[in-house]
Amino acid sequence: MADVNHSSGTVVAVRGSVVDVRFEGELPRVDTLIHAGDNGEIVIEVALHLDARQVRGVALTPTQGLARGTSVTNRGEPLRVPVGPEILGRAFNVFGEPIDRGTPLPDGERRSVHRKPVPLAERSTREEIFTTGIKAIDVLAPLERGGKAGFFGGAGVGKTVLITELIHNMAGEHEGVSVFCGIGERCREGEELYREMRDAGVLKNTVMVFGQMNEPPGARFRAGFSALTMAEYFREDRGQDVLLLIDNIFRYIQAGMEISGLLGLLPSRLGYQPTLATELAALQERIINTRRGAITSIQAVYVPADDFTDPAAVHTFSHLSASIVLSRKRAGEGLYPAVDPLESGSKMLSPEVVGERHYRIAKEIRHTLATYEELKDIIAMLGIEELSREDRRTVFRARRLERFLTQPFFTTEQFTGMTGRAVPLEAALDGCERILADEFSDLPEKALYMIGTIDEVKREGKG
Repeated sequence: MADVNHSSGTVVAVRGSVVDVRFEGELPRVDTLIHAGDNGEIVIEVALHLDARQVRGVALTPTQGLARGTSVTNRGEPLRVPVGPEILGRAFNVFGEPIDRGTPLPDGERRSVHRKPVPLAERSTREEIFTTGIKAIDVLAPLERGGKAGFFGGAGVGKTVLITELIHNMAGEHEGVSVFCGIGERCREGEELYREMRDAGVLKNTVMVFGQMNEPPGARFRAGFSALTMAEYFREDRGQDVLLLIDNIFRYIQAGMEISGLLGLLPSRLGYQPTLATELAALQERIINTRRGAITSIQAVYVPADDFTDPAAVHTFSHLSASIVLSRKRAGEGLYPAVDPLESGSKMLSPEVVGERHYRIAKEIRHTLATYEELKDIIAMLGIEELSREDRRTVFRARRLERFLTQPFFTTEQFTGMTGRAVPLEAALDGCERILADEFSDLPEKALYMIGTIDEVKREGKG
């Protein structure tokens, strides 16, 4: 076995990140790492067996200096990352190496990133609400503890801002651990997030893993698995609840698409890899709730050209328990967070889970906003005076609800000058119920814009 673990091969071809290697002895298994370069600094993951002598691998590091005839060593090990309490408060790359210029990690346990999902028999079937302090989400599309929620939207509608706000709101009340995974992150975003979390004092309960935009597709593709393996340690070994934040799941799919093209596989619809569904499931199916603890995942999903029929968005939708859709139109109107109340939804919004009152209020809000949406064309053509009295009342109610569902964020205080608010679910429901009952019909709409609880309206209105 020792010879197999340290068998050596020779590079036969290098095409960008794809490397073909010939072995005279036994071939390394798929997903094994093979090393090249003077100190083994060029790391390649075996992706395919071409024949009895050759393998094709994907480089997880840049391949500068690699040439035909270069010697390659197979150590017989898959990609492993460190786990344990000492990883808290640190930032890592895909290999589990610290990138925060902190002290080196002590030699501890390292686990393979290739793990099977927990069997169905060991999963928990308890349904619980995970409150975020953000009105539009908690009222209209509540998240599930131990579930998966996706923030869908095109470029620049506020996905990352929502995720950073959630980290801020969770830090105080969330007893467990947060694992942040940046897939295809810009260096600036990662550095800003690290600094914000350190200043907010939440870094000590957080692990950060980055597969950055400038890294090869192999590294971006595996970053999610490295973060997930660390999150599974806290769930299984320590029985803690874990908040797993992934920004951005589309970049994971995109890295898989790049690798697929480099390996020479025929693309499927719109140029995506033919293995899109299985690759996404390999990551998503490991994010679940067990009897020991739960991994609650919140994922940003970039939607190319705002097209929700794109295969990347469609396949991601099918794994989620809540889908928060961010609308460019609402962002353009200054309604932040730009959550689309009619497109967003959650399987938790049923009377059995959230209770009769919450379900009734959410249903009424949806009905009011949907009616307003239908009346917009008539208003644009004929003016609001042509509507019946009842329809006019519905329009005023809907416009006040839209304003009340906006909220100043802690993470944007420096840009807006408004103090952030986290609103308890009960206060958000109370406010919506009172607006639906026409309690604030005598106040201007702007009195409800960018406030926290409904009690702040009175002061604004009087002011």
